[in-house]
Amino acid sequence: MDDSFRAESRAWLQAHLGDEPPAPREWERRLGEGGWIGLGWPEPGYGNRTATLAQQIVWAEEYARSRAPARLGHIGENLLGPTLIAHGSPEQKARFLGPVARGEEIWCQGYSEPGAGSDLAGVATAAVRDGDGYRVTGQKIWTSFAHEANWCFALVRTDPGAARHRGLSFLLIPMDQPGLIEIRPIRQMTGTSEFNEVFFDGARALAAHLVGGEGNGWRVAMSLLALERGVSTLVQQIGFAEELAEVVRTAVASGAAGDPVLRDRLVRQWAELRTMRWNALRTLGGGGDTGAPSVAKLLWAGWHQRLGELAMAVRGPVAATGPYDWSEHRPYELDPVQRMFLFSRADTIYGGSDEIQREIIAERVLGLSREPR
Repeated sequence: MDDSFRAESRAWLQAHLGDEPPAPREWERRLGEGGWIGLGWPEPGYGNRTATLAQQIVWAEEYARSRAPARLGHIGENLLGPTLIAHGSPEQKARFLGPVARGEEIWCQGYSEPGAGSDLAGVATAAVRDGDGYRVTGQKIWTSFAHEANWCFALVRTDPGAARHRGLSFLLIPMDQPGLIEIRPIRQMTGTSEFNEVFFDGARALAAHLVGGEGNGWRVAMSLLALERGVSTLVQQIGFAEELAEVVRTAVASGAAGDPVLRDRLVRQWAELRTMRWNALRTLGGGGDTGAPSVAKLLWAGWHQRLGELAMAVRGPVAATGPYDWSEHRPYELDPVQRMFLFSRADTIYGGSDEIQREIIAERVLGLSREPR
């Protein structure tokens, strides 16, 4: 069964990936037409196929190996979809799951704020009841794909008098509200702008689009955060393996592999990646291990940072230089290795900083006392 599913997955990808990479939104629609969005959803009927866990892994592996485009719809499929299936009303599922599965609507995640990054209980963006909806005012930051998204699911404060997480709610907000929502891209060291600042100035959201009920946002948000690990971790590791293989090829071609210290670092990176894969496979079946997502995040974030450092060390001084167009006086563009090194500096911060992951393990797994606030 899985062999035939692998063959079908591979054939579909080969048939739909042309010489020129498709535009991100067009690619989402192609995936939706093929039924490839929402494989992990337990509920069919939204235009998605359903697949076993093994088949989900097969699809993820073939997708990564085909070098298919990075997914614009990842947040809607892998975060919002399962959250609505677990906590959403029948009306919310009917309204939102189909457009995600068809690749028609793109989502972003409104969690972090300038004063509440990893400390989500400190969220200050306010949602005030106004008739049959809410008016949302505040700021979110590091919001991936906000400049492309049709919708944002946001953690907002609906009860300013409640203590920290007790006053939070999980609200679905339409992004097409000129004058009420402003999006400012954040330019990074790599020169790219995947992340954004989002400013809400009385933006409108319907009360019917409050997920889990008012005041229950913390419970819904924590459930969603656990979904950020899982099958997608295996996809990520396949990408890591490709990056490591390129570093090894460079080391062999340049002769850097002859350095025993660098050779030892290369072997260590390979061994650690294999260990991460086995750990990810071990935890896919669930089992209530509350620390597993935090352990996985700590493992891959540190590993990827060390890979970026190793890639630069293997290339030597030339890694810090690049072509410069003197006729046009244009600065050189970063090559993939340089971009990987610079972007990896943030690995231990985004998606939950290392400090927060260690705190979760200490308090929820080891039962140690909470840090003073």
